[in-house]
Amino acid sequence: MGWIGKIIGGVVGFFLGGPLGAILGVALGHGFDWSGRNLKNDFGRYFSPFQHSQLTFFVAAFSMLSKLTEADGKISPEEAKIVDEFMRRDLELDDENRETAIHIMGAARSSPESFEDFALQFYRAFHSNPQLLRVMVDILVRLAVADGPMSSEEENLVHSAASIFGLAEEELVAILARYTEEIDRYYAILQSERCDSNEEIRRQYRRLVSEYHPDKIASKGLPEEFTKYATDKFREIQNAYERVRAERGF
Repeated sequence: MGWIGKIIGGVVGFFLGGPLGAILGVALGHGFDWSGRNLKNDFGRYFSPFQHSQLTFFVAAFSMLSKLTEADGKISPEEAKIVDEFMRRDLELDDENRETAIHIMGAARSSPESFEDFALQFYRAFHSNPQLLRVMVDILVRLAVADGPMSSEEENLVHSAASIFGLAEEELVAILARYTEEIDRYYAILQSERCDSNEEIRRQYRRLVSEYHPDKIASKGLPEEFTKYATDKFREIQNAYERVRAERGF
């Protein structure tokens, strides 16, 4: 049984309150309205503060990711892959908990609550942990750029989360640069685009390393300055290819 099941197993009531409590209820097949309950007293009977934090992070993260994936009207294969990687690699969820996360995303997608509603409840729970707030924005940006440059709708949600979480502008810029400016520069070095297939990128890489290989350049008897430039360019191409490979996972 996954940790979500262990926390909830055998318990009649589970109360996160607010939009997240409603999402968890729908996701697990309990269409309850938690807003009218005495959450503090009820919750104290069943869960520790640590378990409450676990559930809040889990439900809020996947609720926000769900709203972000539908921001531009479609869920791309690249976005689905990033969500799956977040489940498997970052959170190391087992099959049961991944299934629960998928149910949460489905409940959030059809919920009348907004992305900002989920972000605000997340902030209220973790406002004293700025590192976790930055991590959440990092995850959102990673998803938003998965299938190319952020749409205006995605960008608005990312900026909205950063504003609600109280991130300084320079913090958001640094996070965006990690996934946008830098990775776009690597694609440019490879003379490729984010929409190109893995095979097209491999083909471009092989062509470029052939053109700038130091041995090939040296054999042409070109000036020493150009040979040094070509060597630096060769290393730049190799580095860009490794960064793109890591980002795409091939």
